[in-house]
Amino acid sequence: MNLPEIPLLSMLKERMGWLNQRQNVLSQNVANVDTPGYTARDLKPVDFERALRNATSSNNFSNSLMITNPRHITLARDTGSFDAQNTPDIESNPSGNSVSLEQEMIKVSDTQVQFQAATNLYAKAIGMMKTAIGR
Repeated sequence: MNLPEIPLLSMLKERMGWLNQRQNVLSQNVANVDTPGYTARDLKPVDFERALRNATSSNNFSNSLMITNPRHITLARDTGSFDAQNTPDIESNPSGNSVSLEQEMIKVSDTQVQFQAATNLYAKAIGMMKTAIGR
């Protein structure tokens, strides 16, 4: 059994990847706080349904399900990347810069907390699997 292909671990891995990319985007915003005309950016939130589909189809989980009734739900594979987008809800200052240092630091802190929670869940899942196999 390949551990990264387990749906829970796959979803946590994708979540941590999204949070890592978000941290990079937010750090670019903070670095350009004084750049005239710079527009603050953020990542689009992850669609849970898409993440679940990716996690279950990445290990051929959908191929192991039998469809015995036309009303059964099939899982489609949807591969996508994380897209950064401008954040239009923030006012820009006279130089045209729309980065609010306070808002960016709140987002950075929130991202850090979410990443730590995902890391803890990943570690707990691995710990439970070790316990189950007797290690």
